[in-house]
Amino acid sequence: MKAAILVFPGSNCDRDLAQAFRAAGAEVQMVWHKDTELPAGTDIVGVPGGFSYGDYLRCGAIAAQSPICKALRTHVERGGYALGVCNGFQVLTETGLLPGALLRNAGLKYICKPVRLGVATADCAFTCAYEQGQQVTYPIAHHDGNYFADPDQLAALWAEDRVAFRYVDNPNGSAADIAGILSANRRVLGMMPHPERAAEPAQGGTDGAAFFRGLLAGVAQSAAPA
Repeated sequence: MKAAILVFPGSNCDRDLAQAFRAAGAEVQMVWHKDTELPAGTDIVGVPGGFSYGDYLRCGAIAAQSPICKALRTHVERGGYALGVCNGFQVLTETGLLPGALLRNAGLKYICKPVRLGVATADCAFTCAYEQGQQVTYPIAHHDGNYFADPDQLAALWAEDRVAFRYVDNPNGSAADIAGILSANRRVLGMMPHPERAAEPAQGGTDGAAFFRGLLAGVAQSAAPA
């Protein structure tokens, strides 16, 4: 499996994400935001957390206009996989690859702490290592993680089983406790919590390690000939 990690000015979780993919067995390449193409054979694109372009304008809005995001859109439109974490989730909503938006936290404060999440669906490559209803702990670190979608979008997410993770104790005011959502074809995941920061014992937790192992296995299975 080949993973491409996008790097923007202000990204600060790109290396963490790359390490988590490598530890799970992926071949990883870092891709600069001014590049116009993804590496040949890319299976999954990782859009990392951080503060792309200093979070000026809106979080992720400027990064979404970067040349590499055109290649990201093409990759997704062809049925490729993509994972956006924290600022990466914000970028995916700004590109229109996922519905909704990430607003300022309800408490108007930056939050950085481990949180409990419930696995809302196990029916996708991203969560196939877990059981539906299982709880995991990942850290969050965001100021604009309050997920918002209009009533029709929320209804569609639930009707189509596209909510991947929910907060057990909602830290930021997100609608319906949503922590992560899937695209209509279930090959794009955006989430605010950081599984890559819970992938090694030295990080204080390993619940994220299963996420990446399962993801690579799920992507490989989907690519296997019938």
